[in-house]
Amino acid sequence: MRVFAKLVSPVCFALAIVAAPPVSAQSPDTSFFLTSNGPGKGGDLGGIAGADRHCQSLAQAAGAGGKTWRAYLSTQAADGQPAVNAKDRIGKGPWQNAKGAVVAKDVADLHSAANNLTKQTVLSEKGEVINGRGDTPNRHDVLTGSQPDGTAFAAGDDRTCKNWTSSTQGAAMVGHSDRMGLRDDDASKSWNASHPSRGPDGGCSQADLKSTGGDGLFYCFAAN
Repeated sequence: MRVFAKLVSPVCFALAIVAAPPVSAQSPDTSFFLTSNGPGKGGDLGGIAGADRHCQSLAQAAGAGGKTWRAYLSTQAADGQPAVNAKDRIGKGPWQNAKGAVVAKDVADLHSAANNLTKQTVLSEKGEVINGRGDTPNRHDVLTGSQPDGTAFAAGDDRTCKNWTSSTQGAAMVGHSDRMGLRDDDASKSWNASHPSRGPDGGCSQADLKSTGGDGLFYCFAAN
């Protein structure tokens, strides 16, 4: 009996492994996520096109690369080029996270108080909750370069790290992915426009972003 058990047990164990269904963090209809990591160069994302590529790459790795992904980022008018509004480049919605929860029905809903963006719903492409206020490290500062309504800032004070090309100059407007801050006001609770980045180097280096509770993360939306 003992010999039989020794022979059969490994076979049964192997069969159990084969029979176990694959585990996937992604919902087939995932259309929104917060990047699990940034490119690692602070506010230098390779421009807005580089940020889009990063979204696409992370989505591809997570099994959702069949969609056209766009970074929720605005740019400011500069060098003869017009401003770009984050809200105009992300499609029409609805959008849902990797677990299937709808975070917003459309662009208007996304920029209203009725949206469903919380620490528990703003998941990474892997379906993971991102550290927020009270966690170590805090990573809730999300790059947006946008005003609360999803539009770009006027030319002048830099709020986009030189339109996402610099880690040494300027600053970036960030939102709080967990909708929490040090103050009990609308800005601290804003998912897309809480405060400008800041730090010893000005606000756009990776160290600067980490010093105020960020990590160079940004939102990605499926535009189709």
